[in-house]
Amino acid sequence: MEMEGRRREVVVSSLQFTCSDDISSNVASAERLVREAHAKGANIVLIQELFEGYYFCQAQREDYFQRAKPYKDHPTIARMQKLAKELGVVIPVSFFEEANTAHYNSIAIIDADGTDLGIYRKSHIPDGPGYQEKFYFNPGDTGFKVFQTKFAKIGVAICWDQWFPEAARAMVLQGAEVLFYPTAIGSEPQDQGLDSRDHWRRVMQGHAGANVVPLVASNRIGKEIIETEHGPSQITFYGNSFIAGPTGEIVAEADDKTEAVLVAQFDLEKIKSKRQSWGVFRDRRPDLYKVLLTMDGNL
Repeated sequence: MEMEGRRREVVVSSLQFTCSDDISSNVASAERLVREAHAKGANIVLIQELFEGYYFCQAQREDYFQRAKPYKDHPTIARMQKLAKELGVVIPVSFFEEANTAHYNSIAIIDADGTDLGIYRKSHIPDGPGYQEKFYFNPGDTGFKVFQTKFAKIGVAICWDQWFPEAARAMVLQGAEVLFYPTAIGSEPQDQGLDSRDHWRRVMQGHAGANVVPLVASNRIGKEIIETEHGPSQITFYGNSFIAGPTGEIVAEADDKTEAVLVAQFDLEKIKSKRQSWGVFRDRRPDLYKVLLTMDGNL
C-alpha cells in the first residue's frame, strides 16, 4: 500500500557575520541573527566556528589559553539555551573548551526547549600557517555523534572535519538527516594567491550528494589581524556560507563580504525515500573498507 502525503518539513539556517575581539558584541550579533533566522521560519540555526572572538589560532600564544572556559556553566551556552527556549529553535554553539588539563574545539547542541543535548569535540585538528590549532586543541575524543533534536536528527562537525568524507559518512550511518559544519576559513597568510573557497565548497557538496542529505555550512567574514611572535598575521575570511540539498545542489549561498542569514526548507521524509531508493547505503561493502583503518593503506 503506497503511503501518500507523509511530510516532515524542517527549515535550516546558516549565519555569517564579522567578528570583533569582544565576546559581548559577538554574542549579541549571534543572538540578533538567530532572531532574524527565526523570523524567517528557521527551526535549526547554525552559528560560525569560535564566534566569541577573533580566530586566535593565527598565533601560538600562551595568553590565548585564557579564552578557554569549562563546558559546565559556560556563559555563552547558557545564554543560547535561554534564546533557544524562547524562540523554539535548535542552536549548535561553538566554544573553546577547557577540560581540566585538556583543551578542545567543541560544540554544544541546544535543543528547541533549551535542553543541552551534549557536545561534540573537533576530531581533525589542522596545523599550518595561520591555522595553528594543534597548539591549542587536543584531538577530540567524542567520536562522530548524532543528536536527536525536536526537528531532525543532526550530525555536527567542525571546520577541518569538513574535508574528511569519513566523518560525514559516519554521521549519516548513525542516522543524521542533516549535516552541519561551523567554520573559520579564509586567506592563507603564507600565500595570498591561494584561494581554497571553491575547493572547500565542492568537497562539502560532495558529502551532501554522496550521503543524500542536506548540508549547512557557516563561515565568518572580515579581516582579522593577530600579533604573533613573528609580527602581525592577517586572514581575510571568505564567508560564502551555503546550504546544499541532498544531491549536492546549492540552494542558498552568501557572498564573501556581506552579513547573511540563509534559510532553506527540506522535506526529510521525501529525502529519506530518495536516500533509501538510491542504493548507496544498501550497496555499501564495509567488509572491504578495512584499509580505511590504516594510515598508509597497508593492511
